[in-house]
Amino acid sequence: MPYAVAADKVRLYFEEAGQGTPIIFLHEFAADHTNWEPQMRYFSRGHRCIAYSARGYTPSDVPASAEVYTYKHFYTDALAVLDHLKIQKAHFVGLSMGSYSSLQIGLNAPERALSLTLAAVGSGSSLENLDAFRRQCRANAEEFDRIGAAEVAKATREAPSRIPFLLKDPRGHADFYNALARHDSNGSANTMRSFQGGRPSIYTLTEAIRKVPTPTLIICGDEDDNCVEPSMFLKKHLPASGLAFFPKSGHVLNLEEPALFNEMVEHFVTLAEAGRWPVRDPRSMMVQT
Repeated sequence: MPYAVAADKVRLYFEEAGQGTPIIFLHEFAADHTNWEPQMRYFSRGHRCIAYSARGYTPSDVPASAEVYTYKHFYTDALAVLDHLKIQKAHFVGLSMGSYSSLQIGLNAPERALSLTLAAVGSGSSLENLDAFRRQCRANAEEFDRIGAAEVAKATREAPSRIPFLLKDPRGHADFYNALARHDSNGSANTMRSFQGGRPSIYTLTEAIRKVPTPTLIICGDEDDNCVEPSMFLKKHLPASGLAFFPKSGHVLNLEEPALFNEMVEHFVTLAEAGRWPVRDPRSMMVQT
């Protein structure tokens, strides 16, 4: 099995397909590398595509200590996969947790990113509710420890932001949660405890975000309530960003609306590669009076 090795020796399982300019896919908390299959099949027709499972998600290693599941470990793991493959620059396509890691690449290693796609980004960012969100993350981690991933999957399959997926595609929704039920419980608990419950809110990163030069596409489902405001915030402050809302859509955008997602990202990547996704022209901005 192909593995890259992170700086702390954690092995990261990856798959790749196709040839051309690289695209690396970063999955959400409830997913793993397999959830990018519709994108791997589509984009590998013209690009070198890489999908990997984050630490804590088999067949990648599952470290025992929660201390090595911070957001810094996660975004540097993405770079470790690229380093292993001797790829200097790539398009980063993330969903939710993967979008946060992709944003961190833009903040900390912009020279490695040809573009950033940030889908379903920003849940848990509200400063007003941040302490409550972190308490909930700790409680969720304890649930993984107490009853295991299979039972947690049963309890979370009808979370509000997942309902649009259920209504549109019951079979796909069932497959998604059957896969979540097979996740390593310890890895999920540690990811929830340290990454989800410990990452900085994007609202505390405003000045750094304003300096990110990378072409960025922000995608949000209009029924993914926790991500609507953060997506609009990022559009306001990322200089070279565009924002798209998918109608009647929730959180799992790449599986819920795969054709629309692929079309949107392909158009963006094509323009970014052509140098036609610039920073916003000041003339398009309303003058505040």
